[in-house]
Amino acid sequence: MLDVHRLVLLREVRLRGSISAAARALSYTPSAVSQQLSLLEKEAGVPLLEKVGRGVRLTPGAEELVHHAEQILSILERAEADLAASDTQVRGTLNLAAFTTISRNTVPRVIAALGRQHPALDVRFRQVEPEEGLLLLSSRRVDVLVVDSYPGTSAPVQDEIHVDLLLNDPIRAYLPTGADDGTLEGLRRLRWVLEPSGSEAHAWVLGVCRQHGFEPNVAYESADLMFHLRMVEAGLAAAFLPDLLVRGEKASMEPSALLDTRQRRQISLICRAGAERRPAVVACRDAFAEHL
Repeated sequence: MLDVHRLVLLREVRLRGSISAAARALSYTPSAVSQQLSLLEKEAGVPLLEKVGRGVRLTPGAEELVHHAEQILSILERAEADLAASDTQVRGTLNLAAFTTISRNTVPRVIAALGRQHPALDVRFRQVEPEEGLLLLSSRRVDVLVVDSYPGTSAPVQDEIHVDLLLNDPIRAYLPTGADDGTLEGLRRLRWVLEPSGSEAHAWVLGVCRQHGFEPNVAYESADLMFHLRMVEAGLAAAFLPDLLVRGEKASMEPSALLDTRQRRQISLICRAGAERRPAVVACRDAFAEHL
């Protein structure tokens, strides 16, 4: 019979793209992962990995095993959720992850509320970017992930995850003090601060600016929206900022009338499909809904 733990290791290699990356994610040595995959290969009776340059890729047989491993994990997730739902007390350990802005302003209040309402629940937290968070969720390293997504940039929702929309958060453009807010030429001359190139937010801002007829002069990049806010306040850059951040910091700034996007980012709570019925996940979702 195939060993489920070894199937999980194979799936982690598929998710992470290499044995070494899977080993780091699971706190194993690469040799230990290789040894377990060799044993799985013997159990399966077919080759699972083939060398490509300095790395490896999964064979068709391995891809089929990963598909079945995901089905097995989904069944186990639902079984655990059904057992947990039969318990009237919210308890156990909940591994929570979230992106930077909400980690700073909302997560402390959520953890405090869960501690007061459910003292038997042990909440563990880590701050991550959405892409890394989805990998952690898929590999069962976190139970709940809070992410943001921007209009027209999100990938389709995968079958193995469950998504609850928490908030539609308006995004507005803010210009440094004294900037020319009346012409496109004035917007072209401004220096802008964006999230890092390759991120959803970066792509969204470029799209909005191009729709308004100009290419932004991206002088600064940072994943920390608080940095964006401070750069605007200091008169050093223009930025698109969500209401949740501006309101939370009580910033006295007026958005640009010329760049009124009337668009919103979505803040969502994500868990593995089936886990949404777990009392700890329900309590976490309710706490975020209350404090956003």
